[in-house]
Amino acid sequence: MMKQKKHSGAGQMLMSFASPANSTKTGRKQETARKARSEAKPAANAVSAPAPQRRALETRPDPGGRADDREKPVRSKASRTTAESMAKMQRDISVSEFFAKNRHLLGFDNKRKALLMCVKEAVDNALDACEEAGQLPEVEIRIVQTAEERFRVLVKDNGPGIVKQQIPNVFGKLLYGSKFHRLKMSRGQQGIGISAAGMYGLLTTGKSVKITSRISLKKDAHYYEIQIDTKKNAPNIVKDEPVRVDWETGTQVEIELAGSYNKGRQSVDEYIEQTAIANPHVRIHYCPPVGEPVTYDRGTDVMPAQTQEIKPHPHGVELGLLIKTLHETKSHWLSGFLQSEFCRVGPKVAEEICRAARLNARAHPKRIARQEAEKLYEAIKKTKLMSPPTNCLAPIGAEQILTGLLKGVKAEFFTASTRPPAVYRGNPFQIEVGLGYGGSLGPDPKAEEESEPEVAVDALRAFKRGGKLKSGNGNGSGSSSQARVIRFANRVPLLYQQSACCMYKSVIDVDWRRYGLSQSSGAMPQAPMVVLVHMASVWVPFTSESKEAIADYDEIRAEIKLALQDCGRKLSAYLNRRRKMKYQGERRNIFHRYITEVVNACATIKRINKQELTDNLMAMSKKATAQADDHLDQHGKRVDSASEYGENTVVVEQDDPPAAPAGTLFQATA
Repeated sequence: MMKQKKHSGAGQMLMSFASPANSTKTGRKQETARKARSEAKPAANAVSAPAPQRRALETRPDPGGRADDREKPVRSKASRTTAESMAKMQRDISVSEFFAKNRHLLGFDNKRKALLMCVKEAVDNALDACEEAGQLPEVEIRIVQTAEERFRVLVKDNGPGIVKQQIPNVFGKLLYGSKFHRLKMSRGQQGIGISAAGMYGLLTTGKSVKITSRISLKKDAHYYEIQIDTKKNAPNIVKDEPVRVDWETGTQVEIELAGSYNKGRQSVDEYIEQTAIANPHVRIHYCPPVGEPVTYDRGTDVMPAQTQEIKPHPHGVELGLLIKTLHETKSHWLSGFLQSEFCRVGPKVAEEICRAARLNARAHPKRIARQEAEKLYEAIKKTKLMSPPTNCLAPIGAEQILTGLLKGVKAEFFTASTRPPAVYRGNPFQIEVGLGYGGSLGPDPKAEEESEPEVAVDALRAFKRGGKLKSGNGNGSGSSSQARVIRFANRVPLLYQQSACCMYKSVIDVDWRRYGLSQSSGAMPQAPMVVLVHMASVWVPFTSESKEAIADYDEIRAEIKLALQDCGRKLSAYLNRRRKMKYQGERRNIFHRYITEVVNACATIKRINKQELTDNLMAMSKKATAQADDHLDQHGKRVDSASEYGENTVVVEQDDPPAAPAGTLFQATA
């Protein structure tokens, strides 16, 4: 008989756990524990969940039950969106409907700015119409407050008027006009402005735009009341009748809108004052809602030069537009297409472009494939072409800029500079800069710095006597005046988004310390100075539809900096001469102070004629300090001498009485 092997107690326990019976029991216990935990989780969630979710958890079927015992999920009775139902909801969006919801894109984002935009668009259209007709503009602007935040704006001009059939479309339809498709300098560009102002008035007051226009003395004027249909972008004519008026030709627009009137910066008053500066040939009668009427008379009777429409420049055309033009042209040859559709392309240049693109000059333009059009586009970019013609531009001119500045800014030194025409993206443009310094604009910080040691000594003595130290720049104001930039695009003032404009950035980029002015890094110069910057172009690159700032192109910024530096050199010459005159005058005073003592000392040594010696010493002092007696004429030139400041410069003697009252927006502030 075999002996049974004995095991230890621990071994017996291990064997008992490893037996099949015990493993089955252990598995059943673990499964029961898992079921208990799974049942406990929904209960806990049901307690913490809101009432609707708790009811849903209570009715949820048991996952461990059989398939036939589980409840079927309850689906929502709401119908699901399908492609067909989505297609039924899709429709066209009218441009006027879009801008009615996004009117901030057009500048109507607050009530104060809305009043300004309404006046601006009406005045711009009036000036464009008068200049195209060759008439000296005379514009009447009247703003009447009808309620707490409601104004009625009336703008009337002496232009050629508008044909009866076109009045509803001009004032009751967005993106309708004659200036969008032509390359010619004008204030308006997009055909949105005045109709958008009427739409804003309709949305805020519910009242129609009222238009009265007369085109001839032989005909009566036409009176319209128009509302814009935003869904169709079409005018609704409320009233149409002939009326009698007491003026020969012109147009009168009346819009009632919700707005806010305030004086000061970025106001209607500032816009009108700057418009008078940039357009010295215009007479403006302005009746504000508060205060006395103001008339800005003409500074000159010379009209701006008439501009001519030009064709696109090849270097400014993109590939997609080139393909579109190839398919729409009436030319039958490729060389003829290049000559008829673009400027600065003659027969030789057209043959050269076709040869560089390896295309037949007599190929039909409509049969040019996309690959061939791309080769033609690359050949155009590599071909050297003349700059676009500049007869499409009408700059203000340096003389007219000085006339406008003299009319609106009471300073002591004026200068202006006009740059030669340049090109960006194939579009011709021209930069002009005007500068006014000193006078009523404020004190000179540089001159104050020279007297700071004496001021510091006086302040220290007062402090020792028990007083208080005065902080500031010596004149008690506490801060020096900062230069101001007024911006124009096609003779239109730009009042908003100054820091985003290329003109403002260009003024900051110039190192004004080289020209004798104080300037911190990345800031405007600290000086009593007004800088006028004007850009004339067939297509001004505005940053938005509201036309408030100019995009930052390298070509534009470079031209602005060159014009600013030219004016800075003239200002530096004037400041240097003024400082020398002051220095020589102080020297002469010192000489005169001691001449008597010198004469008396000489008389004690030797018998002399005191009067003769005094006269000789006075003559010597005047000769040594002759620069203190320099007299300058109205053009900044020293009398009987050549100009030291350059052309287009005016120096105004501050002792002379002003010819007209200074503009309130350009006075020195305390």
